[in-house]
Formats: sequence, structure tokens, C-alpha cells
Amino acid sequence: QLQLVESGGGLVQPGGSLRLSCAASRFSLDAYNIGWFRQAPGKGREGVACLSGGGRSTNYADSVKGRFTISRDNAKNTAYLQMNSLKPEDTAIYYCAARTAVLGCSIHAGYVYWGQGTQVTVSS
Repeated sequence: QLQLVESGGGLVQPGGSLRLSCAASRFSLDAYNIGWFRQAPGKGREGVACLSGGGRSTNYADSVKGRFTISRDNAKNTAYLQMNSLKPEDTAIYYCAARTAVLGCSIHAGYVYWGQGTQVTVSS
């Protein structure tokens, strides 16, 4: 099965930036749609961003539009979530996820493979 491992989380100040990585193994990530999700303390899981396998489509949660960017480096078999202008409400465990590629992408459903998560804390 596809395996995903997140990294890059940490503690940052409000207004700062962080780039999360999602390294894939066993299979090529370009055959999958990629999603980033997060779960804040005491809250349910929220879809943040997604990228289609062909790279043509992205979707973002309204709360992160203009601040977060999802991307993929096929040579490194790694997906990324660049997070800028971070806010305290972005604090959460962030998970990458994947599903076999389809046209378009969803931040709500369809993901089968999940990483273990990486903690992002935005605080002064």
C-alpha cells in the first residue's frame, strides 16, 4: 500500500510561515490525488487543500485561501503544504492523505491512505 509520512511541523509565531512535507513510498505519488487535512484541539477534522493527480486542479478551504499552497515534487515523490501568514487558529495536527487519481479533487471525501500527522502550533 501507499505509505505517507508527514514532517515539518513545529512552533511558529503568528504571521510566520511553515512548509509541511508528505513523503510517499512504495508507489509514485503522481498517480494519486493528494489532500491535506487538519484537526484542531477539541474540533473535528477539516479539509484544508487538495491537488489532483494530474496537477490541474486544486481546492482550498475558505479559511486558508490566499495563505496556503499545495504542491507536489514528482522527482522527490513528496507533496507539500506551504503555509504563510499563519494564525493561532491554524494550530492543529496536519495530515496528508491520498486516493487514486481522479479528475478534480475534493477536500471532503474519498481519501484512503493517511499519514501519521504532524503538529503545527501557532502562538506568540
